[in-house]
Amino acid sequence: MKKDNKKAVFIFLRYLILVLIALPNLFLFYFIFAPLTIYPVNSILSIFYHTNLIGNQITLSNISIELVDACIAGSAYYLLILLNLSIPMNLKKRIYSIAFSFLIFLAINIIRISLFSILLVNSFQYFDITHKIFWYILSGVIVFIIWFITIKTFKIKDVPFYSDIKFLLGKTKK
Repeated sequence: MKKDNKKAVFIFLRYLILVLIALPNLFLFYFIFAPLTIYPVNSILSIFYHTNLIGNQITLSNISIELVDACIAGSAYYLLILLNLSIPMNLKKRIYSIAFSFLIFLAINIIRISLFSILLVNSFQYFDITHKIFWYILSGVIVFIIWFITIKTFKIKDVPFYSDIKFLLGKTKK
């Protein structure tokens, strides 16, 4: 198989993986990252409070905190993998860059949930507005900052989607 044909096949496979991962409703991300988020958050909170963990609900100081899918942020992980799979790179670099970005986001998310839980338990006056600002504005900013750190760390030169489209259009003109 010619190098260009092989590259086109890999482009198709990358985008097929993106579609398959998204089905059904990002289940794979929630299945993997829910326990990786809930248990560390419970462990951190148990340093400061007596906690009781049942499923995805942590009870502390008579306040019950339910870590719903939005807290786990499966869509943020999907956005990171979407950005990663929408550019050409070798497999080793891809695996390391995905793991790198996922681990950074996981750590930030665990810290975020732990801090917001502490703010809630301590009746922080501006909890609701702070929570909404993080949810609606800063969550996307955090993902893009992580992506830019990944680009710099792994010296990624291509542009998501554009590099693939440019290659494919170049092949159709020939």
